[in-house]
Amino acid sequence: MDETAQALRDRLHGTLIAAAATPMTATGEVDPDVVTRYLAGLVEDGAGALAVLAHTGRGPYLPPATRATVIERAVATGVPVLVGVGGGPARDDPGEQARVAAALGAAGVLVFPEEGDRLARHEHVWRAARLPMIAFDLYTRPCPPETLRDLLAHPGVAGLKTALLSDAMGCQLAIALTRDADRLAITGEDRMFGPSLLWGAQAALVGIAAAHVGLTAAVLRAFEGTDLRAFHEASARLDRLAAATFTAPMEGYVQRMLWLAAAEGRIPAAHAADPYGPPLPGGERAAVLGALAAGRA
Repeated sequence: MDETAQALRDRLHGTLIAAAATPMTATGEVDPDVVTRYLAGLVEDGAGALAVLAHTGRGPYLPPATRATVIERAVATGVPVLVGVGGGPARDDPGEQARVAAALGAAGVLVFPEEGDRLARHEHVWRAARLPMIAFDLYTRPCPPETLRDLLAHPGVAGLKTALLSDAMGCQLAIALTRDADRLAITGEDRMFGPSLLWGAQAALVGIAAAHVGLTAAVLRAFEGTDLRAFHEASARLDRLAAATFTAPMEGYVQRMLWLAAAEGRIPAAHAADPYGPPLPGGERAAVLGALAAGRA
């Protein structure tokens, strides 16, 4: 493993990495000051690192100038920043995105899964910027085990985020392969958060921390402690919130998390839109906010 990848692996061990949303209006406008306040709030409330422009942050849809602004504001918080690269139109070169992220002070990149040769894509990103990479096993494009082994052997890969949603066996295998390769096993399993820690995940990079970050951090703290009841209670509260936000249509979770962020006062309501997600049925916002209120009670 390259020494920069090893350093990132060690730096993120045990860390809650918030998969930040990108606050925007219904027409896709992003206000840098809103982004600054939002990201700073996530860090203040328990995130030890930030992942921006990833799946939750709608990174593949955003233009270069907006991406650069979000990266700058995230780096200014002072915590390690991972930047999502790839996953967008063919004209968006993930290698160039990685170079920009490196120049702006990012600690690493999260490489979106795409069709084609995944190992070649990671090598391209690595050669372009020499920035440590987190591989990404996502439910929309799960990675075959043999490909995972190849990715985890790449010197620039510091860890693997698994976000397989409902595939418990796939998650367990991915965590085991990652640890066997001496890389950082990162859970992205919002609906299997507690179990994935029990299965060996060593850090968390989750979209549910785009809003209710304090509760997510509480689960991690309880897991690291000795109070089993505290871990059970915090996990149960988080599971109830995840059941209301990470549900069909699954891509609607970004909008649901933005609603929560607005309800918590993290962002203005006018900047709690996801123009890239599916339409959600009437009454859904009320149900999501009801789950938040129940969790607080």
